[in-house]
Amino acid sequence: MIRKQKEAVIKELAGSLGKCVVAVATDYRGLTAKEMVQLRRQMHQQGVEYKVVKNTLMRFAAEKAGIKGLDEFLTGPMAIALGYDDAVKPAKILIEHIKSANSVLKVKGGVMGDKVLTPADVISLAATPSKEVLISQLLGRLKSPIYSLHFVLSSPLRGLVGVLLARARQLESA
Repeated sequence: MIRKQKEAVIKELAGSLGKCVVAVATDYRGLTAKEMVQLRRQMHQQGVEYKVVKNTLMRFAAEKAGIKGLDEFLTGPMAIALGYDDAVKPAKILIEHIKSANSVLKVKGGVMGDKVLTPADVISLAATPSKEVLISQLLGRLKSPIYSLHFVLSSPLRGLVGVLLARARQLESA
């Protein structure tokens, strides 16, 4: 690549790194071209970018974007998954791909905001439920005390209605 092309790539990568919520570095050695295309397609459908990047260009782009901690993963062949809207998606897609395809793809680590993620952190991030599931769980937990309060407050009234109905049946049969 000539210098102008490299500068353009660095600028594009720095922009992507600046906008992303999470960046997960992977070692793609041993992946077939078919597997790589399948993984990229799967990532693209979920709104995640997956790029094979030269380490030196990524180092300069991370420096330009002000991201620290990515340098330790910039060894050997590397591809990076960039998630823009949901921090869980890239990790979840990568881990599911590794498990389902019995792939040789390895997670090196990543960066989420100012926090450096180890491979174990990325795996635990992938186990986190999606944003929609977390919101529904939160709403369920917020509604639970209200339902309990309703049940407790309406219980004496139901008991009174039951006693009155029993007394009405008793008077009818007499």
